[in-house]
Amino acid sequence: MIRSLLLASSVFALVAACDTVPFEDPPSRAQIAESSLPPMKAFSVAHPSAPARSNGNIAADFLDLHFQLESGRELPVFTRFETPISVRVTGAPPSNLRHDLTRLLARFRTEAGIDIRQVQGSDANITIEAVDRSEIRRALPQAACFVVPNASSLSEYRRNRHSPKTNWALLRDRSRLGVFIPRDASPQEIRDCLHEELAQAIGPLNDLYRLPDSVFNDDNVHTVLTGFDMLILRATYAPELRTGMTKGQVAAQLPRILARLNPQGVGLPTRPVAVTPRSWVENVQAALGPGSKPEQRRQAAHAAAATAQQMGWRDHRRAFSHYILGRMTQGHDPDLAQRHYHSAMQFLENSPDTQLHRAYVSTQIAAYQITKGNGDGALANIRPYLPVAAQSENAALLSTLMMLQAEALELINRPDQARIVRLDSLGWARYGFGSDWAVRAKMQEISALNPQQKTGI
Repeated sequence: MIRSLLLASSVFALVAACDTVPFEDPPSRAQIAESSLPPMKAFSVAHPSAPARSNGNIAADFLDLHFQLESGRELPVFTRFETPISVRVTGAPPSNLRHDLTRLLARFRTEAGIDIRQVQGSDANITIEAVDRSEIRRALPQAACFVVPNASSLSEYRRNRHSPKTNWALLRDRSRLGVFIPRDASPQEIRDCLHEELAQAIGPLNDLYRLPDSVFNDDNVHTVLTGFDMLILRATYAPELRTGMTKGQVAAQLPRILARLNPQGVGLPTRPVAVTPRSWVENVQAALGPGSKPEQRRQAAHAAAATAQQMGWRDHRRAFSHYILGRMTQGHDPDLAQRHYHSAMQFLENSPDTQLHRAYVSTQIAAYQITKGNGDGALANIRPYLPVAAQSENAALLSTLMMLQAEALELINRPDQARIVRLDSLGWARYGFGSDWAVRAKMQEISALNPQQKTGI
């Protein structure tokens, strides 16, 4: 229901779907810094992968997603829209919002079989209001964007914030919801908000850290709806289900629904569900969310890692705990941070559906290799994850990997190729990071890792 600020940026994109602007003579790093940037690149084709686990586990995920809130509070009945869904946009939306919304609604129709359309009238079921980021922070300080029931504007939500009508726990049917999006964020952040908040407006209200392949996970690793997410949404609107059903009634229908929608999951073994303790969730939020002091962040990160070890996890949650510790220690002990990143990678390599998580960690490892002047080592960490970042439609990650690749190529004396890669990264960076100053700042941040910049080589 709320896209949190746990990670400073989302990180993952699709290069094959876009055209690039040809340059006969790629400019140098300095020329790029002084000139106008190439056009923004955009995405056109989604590449979701079907979930590769048993329908028994997917059924358990479905029930936990639909019958709990993120706070852990149980919901007594199942809810969804029971009529065709209409969506309108208000406020001051940037042009990229409309493009990404059109793509997303098309995916809902084709992949999830949901009857949903954009309209102009004021009586839409879902109103997406594009407002300043500061207005969202004033309403919910830890939110990048959010969705609420029975409100069509941020002002209406503020008036009724503490009333029963905007309380998700009291919701018994869905007819009118408001989604609040920052209009002054990067194109990627706006798109990510659309995916997560619209999916929860029409589908599950919960997020589960145990899901490795889903937007319904507060780690913010996946930023566009996955094959698993579309399966959950398609099952949500299966004809066997209806608003008002109890958890037991929904559970009785799920085996038949999932067998029809996901036949490849019928014969797979069901694995025990590894519950995520609330203490771990709270420590992750304290470590990465806004409002905590540095020492509090470090203590929370260590507490989360200790819980992950005590639980015996060997999945992406254990890896995420090490990743957080890496971030907490990177400033004062980069060697220790690298040990945490490598530990994270070891757990991820033993876990299915974690290629995207590995791509995220690889940026940290490759950056460190560049600081040590090890171009070949950096390239070995970057190249396997370029297609992963592309398939996952995260321009921030893709452009970051490409900028790192350019510095690594400089280190192994391939400057011409480095200039081409660096220039190609900028169109993605404009989508991922937004403003020209943010793109240039990212490029300068990554070029500063290169020891040749310090020695003047």
